[in-house]
Amino acid sequence: MADPAGLPEILVIETQRTLADLLSPAVWRQSFQISFARSKLEALMALRERKVAVLMMDLPAEETAEVLLRIRLLVPQTQVMAVFRDAQQASQMASDQVQPLLHPIDAQRLLNAALRQIGGPGDAARSIPALPSALGPGMEVHGLIGQSAAMVSLHKRIEAAALSNATVFLTGESGTGKDLAAMAIHAASLRAKGPFIALDCGAIAPEQMDSQVFGHLKGAFPGAIAERPGAAQAADGGTLFLDEICEMAPPVQTKLLRFLETSLVVPVGASKPRRVNLRILCATQQDPLEAVRRGVLREDLYYRLYVVPIHLPALRDRGADVIEIAQVALRRFGREEGHMFSGLDPEVMQIFARYPWPGNVRQLLNVMRSIAVLHKGGVVTRAMLPEALQGAQPDSEPPLPALRMQDLADRPLAEVERLVIEATLERQGGSVQKAARVLDLAPSTLYRKIDAWKQEP
Repeated sequence: MADPAGLPEILVIETQRTLADLLSPAVWRQSFQISFARSKLEALMALRERKVAVLMMDLPAEETAEVLLRIRLLVPQTQVMAVFRDAQQASQMASDQVQPLLHPIDAQRLLNAALRQIGGPGDAARSIPALPSALGPGMEVHGLIGQSAAMVSLHKRIEAAALSNATVFLTGESGTGKDLAAMAIHAASLRAKGPFIALDCGAIAPEQMDSQVFGHLKGAFPGAIAERPGAAQAADGGTLFLDEICEMAPPVQTKLLRFLETSLVVPVGASKPRRVNLRILCATQQDPLEAVRRGVLREDLYYRLYVVPIHLPALRDRGADVIEIAQVALRRFGREEGHMFSGLDPEVMQIFARYPWPGNVRQLLNVMRSIAVLHKGGVVTRAMLPEALQGAQPDSEPPLPALRMQDLADRPLAEVERLVIEATLERQGGSVQKAARVLDLAPSTLYRKIDAWKQEP
């Protein structure tokens, strides 16, 4: 297919409309020629018949591997951008020819990746208009949906952190999207073409943690039948994401601290260290300073890791974002199930807006997935909601303990301060981290004050 404008062609093949939806803005049509293949065979025939700049695909992992093998045999010069759902598979497929993209991916990341792939490594000369950065209905930034003040602030911190090589410490309740934020930082960084390796420290047995992070040699322990590189070596040149860092076994924390100081990895059973070049991102749903106080997280490791802190807000603190996320999820899940939904009933919106969402975005997505599977379409009504939501009542926030002016007058300032801090802690459920944010204080300052009060007779 000849293009009279001389624009480079991107050929797209996918089983869902994930990429097609992202390729719709006018900026793509101004900069690229976009064409679509309905099957793997049609895509391969098109690649042999005409000059295609990039093949862009979102297929099941086994089909992706098959297409890549055929491309290497038939048209080895073709550049490929492939979407993966698994970070390990993505890192294994990465090469000079293949640029892996980790799902979910937003329009701006896809545009930047296409420019890098067509221009070649290090080509920053060509200018393509940026996609709109302001959020509109249903739009995403870094795969994180929402336009509340909390999310706008989060996007700015992510973009600033991506420009650095410093360690980032992500905090937030379970289900708030800490893994998405980590992927976004990697994707926007200079290490974007390198691997992104994620390791869930809470899902690995303590006795296996050392091997999982740093690798092992054949025969290093019973069952080690072959040499295996750990996550640190697999992430060489890219990013290592340590999720639930407070669950890491203490001996491995010691080795991690040594690695942060030297960039040297010593696999289990090895005597010689190996140097790697990677960036560390970590996350926890715990209060990290409280974990240090309980002896769960080494204090020296905490100060090594807690360089750029980024907090993911709870869904209940994000206002109307809950409605936007629900509508976007409903469209996507409905499309996947072949069911057409027209939106949310106003009563459902009210329920969603006042429900506390203890499981955060993950819980909301599970609710929308369930609705998309169990119902054929139309408007989502209260009767379609899970039983727990059908009977939901407005979320009642615990009232702030009464502090009247006569209670505060004629008292020393230090005593007034203590009363205010204790009242805020009570309202925030005893969480020092949350109370510190409300009071605009460093958590360490609050801990020092609390410790001092405990020492008083």
